[in-house]
Amino acid sequence: MYAIVEIAGQQFKVAKDQKVFVHRLAGEEGDKVSFDKVLLAADGDKVTLGAPAIDGAQVGAKITRHLKGDKVIVFKKKRRKGYRVKNGHRQSLTEIIIESIVTSGAKKTAAKKAEPKAKAEKEVKASAPKAETKAAAPKKEAAKPKAGKEDLSTKTVAELKDMAKAQGISGISSMKKAELIEALQGK
Repeated sequence: MYAIVEIAGQQFKVAKDQKVFVHRLAGEEGDKVSFDKVLLAADGDKVTLGAPAIDGAQVGAKITRHLKGDKVIVFKKKRRKGYRVKNGHRQSLTEIIIESIVTSGAKKTAAKKAEPKAKAEKEVKASAPKAETKAAAPKKEAAKPKAGKEDLSTKTVAELKDMAKAQGISGISSMKKAELIEALQGK
């Protein structure tokens, strides 16, 4: 009996008691892991094909050790340009032994327990800015002058220039916003 299973983003053809080197998995040596993304399972002449995965199928394995793979040299060169770069890389791997292949009746891995906590944290974060904006709103109201004059800093430059023309202020075409506000408050 063999199965094709997806482990850490790669597909492997596995059989019982087979050693497989996969990309580094979370977990300690001796931990048991299960993979429920079984794409194909075959037992003699009986072949079960998933679309994309077989429901209820599961491959159980045991982590035997964590190690690093062979060194891979990456050498880049552009001729006649003097460009040469040499890099080395060793992939972190995990050795696992396949203990069981179940084609039906297996339960899904309980990885969805962490999601309610994440949703609760998002709700708390989403409600926090709302509270801050409500608290900040009275400060803006307090910043407005109470003497009956308008707050000219909220106006655009075009609006300030129109107000200055109406009041008969000269030389407004070369004035900046701060100078327009000063001129309007001075009259």
